[in-house]
Amino acid sequence: MQVETIRDVLHWTIAFHENLRDCLQHCAQLNKDERAKLILRYIAEHEDSLARIVKGFANTAEAKALNTWCYDYIDKHPIIHHGHCESPFQALDMPHIMEKTVDHHTHVIELFEHLHTRVDIDSAKELLQTIQNVEENEIKRMVQTANRFSDL
Repeated sequence: MQVETIRDVLHWTIAFHENLRDCLQHCAQLNKDERAKLILRYIAEHEDSLARIVKGFANTAEAKALNTWCYDYIDKHPIIHHGHCESPFQALDMPHIMEKTVDHHTHVIELFEHLHTRVDIDSAKELLQTIQNVEENEIKRMVQTANRFSDL
């Protein structure tokens, strides 16, 4: 995927969440630990929700914001394209699943954070900040729920 504009970043983010969702669902079927299966399914639902939320922004945001160029950043810090899931979560326990999930989301949040500092268009800044906030709040919710699961 060629990433040049904020619209492209949003499409990449949607694909990231959908890919992670599919991977988590796949690994939930293969993991032997019942708690791990539970958290994998739970996170997969959140990934699906995040993909839909970002898709909503991609469909409703101002064209001026979506068409803002960001290739300068992307050229220097390429986005890692996630391919087919090779079951990285299938043998992990709940704490390691959360650690890996938080790490993946941290990279996405850092991307939006950095792009926010680089764009000059107010509507683009607002869009990036809003999506960054959504990403941060969702990962916090996932971590809090995982902590509750571990108390069971």
